[in-house]
Amino acid sequence: MLTIGSLAKKTGTKVQTIRYYEQIGLMLEPGRTEGGQRRYGDDELDRLAFIRHARQLGFSLEAIRELLDLSDHPHRPCLEADAIARKQLKQVEQRLARLEALRTELMRMVQECSGGQTADCRVLEVLRDHSECLTDHDEIGA
Repeated sequence: MLTIGSLAKKTGTKVQTIRYYEQIGLMLEPGRTEGGQRRYGDDELDRLAFIRHARQLGFSLEAIRELLDLSDHPHRPCLEADAIARKQLKQVEQRLARLEALRTELMRMVQECSGGQTADCRVLEVLRDHSECLTDHDEIGA
């Protein structure tokens, strides 16, 4: 049995994050000692590792909740898990496309900079005049 600190260390997850996952129902409430300390077993370790890996892949907490539910019912068809993963892949591809557009724009700004004085700086000029931008930035910072 593991304490919350040991579980945190083994999974590279902060103690506060584990408590949060318990509060929102991703992690089940653990057993406790007579003194009230949480105790975790292999099942909780596996579940937290699952959650952590899913978060590293960019899945939302709601998607992870759905994936955990599917995982908890091993006889259900895999189609739902596949659909969730495909949706995540599409979102990643969209982010990559936006980042590539940003990269292109930044490269253009830097290449057009003459290195003279700031009064003639192409980088500052482009930043002042949004009409010169090649991309729509509305979703990029979100």
